[in-house]
Amino acid sequence: MRVPLSWLREFVEVPAEATPEDVLASLVRVGFEEEDVHRFELEGPIVVGQVVSFEPEPQSNGKTIRWCQVDVGPEHGGVRGIVCGAANFFAGDKVVVTLPGAVLPGPFPIAARKTYGHVSDGMIASAKELGLGADHSGILRLVEVGIDAPVGTDAISLLGLDDVAVEINVTPDRGYALSLRGVAREYSHATGAPFRDPGLRDSAEVHPGEGFPIAVRDDAPIRGRVGATEFVVRVVRGVDASRPTPAWMVTRLTLAGIRSLGVLVDITNYVMLELGAPIHGYDLARLTGGLTVRRAAPGETLRTLDGQVRTLDPQDLVIADESGPVGLAGVMGGASTEMSVATTDVLVEAAVFDSVSIARTARRHKLSSEASRRFERGVDPAIPFVAAQRVVDLLVQYAGGTADATGGALYTEIERPVLELPEGFVSGLIGVDYTPEQVRGALERIGCDVREETCGWEVVPPTWRPDLTDMWTLAEEVARIDGYDRIPSVLPTAPSGRGWTPAQQGRRRIANALAATGFVETPSFPFTTEEENDRHGSASGGHLPSVTLANPLAGQAPALRRSLVPGLLQVAHRNVSRGLTDLTLFEVGTVFLPQPGVAYGTVSVPPLAVRPSAATLTELDAAIPPQRRHLGLLLAGLVSPKQPGRAPEPAGLTEALDAVRVIAVAAGVEIEVTQGERSALHPGRTGVLTVQGTEVGYVGELLPDVAAAADLPGRVTVVELDLDLLLERAGERVVVASLSGYPAATQDVSLVVPVAVPAAEVSAALAEGAGDLLESLRLVDDYRGAGVEEGTKSLTFALRFRAPDRTLTSAEASEAKLAGVAVAAERFGAVLRD
Repeated sequence: MRVPLSWLREFVEVPAEATPEDVLASLVRVGFEEEDVHRFELEGPIVVGQVVSFEPEPQSNGKTIRWCQVDVGPEHGGVRGIVCGAANFFAGDKVVVTLPGAVLPGPFPIAARKTYGHVSDGMIASAKELGLGADHSGILRLVEVGIDAPVGTDAISLLGLDDVAVEINVTPDRGYALSLRGVAREYSHATGAPFRDPGLRDSAEVHPGEGFPIAVRDDAPIRGRVGATEFVVRVVRGVDASRPTPAWMVTRLTLAGIRSLGVLVDITNYVMLELGAPIHGYDLARLTGGLTVRRAAPGETLRTLDGQVRTLDPQDLVIADESGPVGLAGVMGGASTEMSVATTDVLVEAAVFDSVSIARTARRHKLSSEASRRFERGVDPAIPFVAAQRVVDLLVQYAGGTADATGGALYTEIERPVLELPEGFVSGLIGVDYTPEQVRGALERIGCDVREETCGWEVVPPTWRPDLTDMWTLAEEVARIDGYDRIPSVLPTAPSGRGWTPAQQGRRRIANALAATGFVETPSFPFTTEEENDRHGSASGGHLPSVTLANPLAGQAPALRRSLVPGLLQVAHRNVSRGLTDLTLFEVGTVFLPQPGVAYGTVSVPPLAVRPSAATLTELDAAIPPQRRHLGLLLAGLVSPKQPGRAPEPAGLTEALDAVRVIAVAAGVEIEVTQGERSALHPGRTGVLTVQGTEVGYVGELLPDVAAAADLPGRVTVVELDLDLLLERAGERVVVASLSGYPAATQDVSLVVPVAVPAAEVSAALAEGAGDLLESLRLVDDYRGAGVEEGTKSLTFALRFRAPDRTLTSAEASEAKLAGVAVAAERFGAVLRD
């Protein structure tokens, strides 16, 4: 919400010396968020000038310019020669002149310059050049905005261009602050400054009107509430839509972020911002019969003011005349009854619509408007009559209309809940010792009626505060008005016996271990394409089921991810494009794994404000695909850069497998690696990761075309693990009580096996045969070449043996080694290499 300070000062006393930052600080004190300060970015001298004369001069390019003589007053140099390309002004007109040294929004500095054969000593400005709107078709003539001032007058202050607006963020529960009325009241709460409520008018000043047929017919109420509880119409005849909007009003609307659209629309927007009550104006001559508030009929359509033809939903609330819908209630009017320059009679409508109905309609049609923002947060039910009268008064004053007795009103009794507030409840909840006088005073300041009872108070909230619904919201208001700075910072005492779960501990250990080894965690969005899911989501490739979003953030990525790799590739691409080519990345995140044949997301969502039954919740849970937490790694570029005496070392499978070992140690498991295949990975450089015989992930090098498709140069290695499954297999971590103090015996063995036999399986056979004395087994060489028969390979393993109670002899170590060789020979035909 943007709040021009000159407008704010009409309703609350803001000190003349108060800066925009002071006003923002006061509003922050009562719970608003500071956003920005908005000004007209211009500097003087900008003055009122009068066109003395001009000479039209046709140019060779077909354009005709005017060589003007403009009087800007003796204090600014008297009559100046100015070149102007506009043709909508006349001799004697008073205009806005920007003199040399001035700066217009852009920034656009003004200087005397030679153009079209003359030295133009300044510029005659249009409304757009001053920042007052989008119209740059002609010069701003002061007579058109109702201003007559002496020549030489400072035009910045005259047009209100020295005004400034502060912008605050209004939370959804405080819709009353989407108005000058609400913000002024809050500033009064913060500072104690006197407040004048523009929504309070004597009943004799407000005329309801009569004779215009209106009705509310709602055969499909939402939550038992009809679509409209207040509906007021008034008629103003004989308006002149060609009249200019007053300059001060244009200035305030501009600072508030509203574009000037002509005096009729500007007045309705002005009152909406002032009182928080959206107003709609109809061209009375284009209406057929009276107005009815009802739900749309199936198949009905409406062309809204934005030119879109919208197919209406039976739950949409519409305003209709005898011809059909003429407006989408509370959201946007219809084009068929739009006010235009030809409008002479205006029907003014002010209403209170059901907030849930308006919110659903706005989202259903993706049509958020200034009106819907206010209605869905709640409009003061006591304001429509006052707002309608305010619009009528302004139309009479600035559009030359005549207030007509014709009108109509439908309304219901305003129900104000009675809330009980026990004595001591606020202090107990907030943690501050408030006196009864402070509690009562804070509630009365925000407009509540407070009646003292035996054990506390009965509180009736004001009509503009639908968010006050119970004792907890009342307590929050007391804390807000008294000052959040009084609330102490006290850390709660954690209940005993609780802490991180084993799974949380495991995830944190693994993430910390990876970070300690140089990996960088890079969380990414869980959205991707079906093609990426097919490529990286399974070992076999081919089309896989994906869950797609009904309303994705990006149309190019509508599917929930099955793998973390696509997100890591995007992060890597972003870094490479910025010159960061050496990457070791990891992510811990959720993947979504729908099962074939199951239709996810087909369950209808229950209505708002209705608690779903247990059966509905079970059905909703069943419509959500299984979600597993995965761990993904990506390595690219160099693991060690070039340096004196050392060649650069590219990151690859070796480094990826080292990271897998780090993960295994942190998780407390043994991860075995065997050769495998995946659709996106190099067939000869892919490994399957298993724990206790269960596959938990994979490691491998991306195919060159896959890496190229991600715009990543060189080799790219990835790892992906089912982290939930990995930690499930880890179980309870075993803490080793002591280490053997006896020396180890080391042995090497080289075995010749067929090329197709995985080294991991040969290693497992050696370990199984060697028995308990084997402490460590490591593959140190894989040789294929001269001296080894074609179709075979030589695998060399380093073995370390140790006994817990004695020093092993070399014979014992050799015996254990040969026992392992025997098992390998039995399973794979392995023979010792000579």
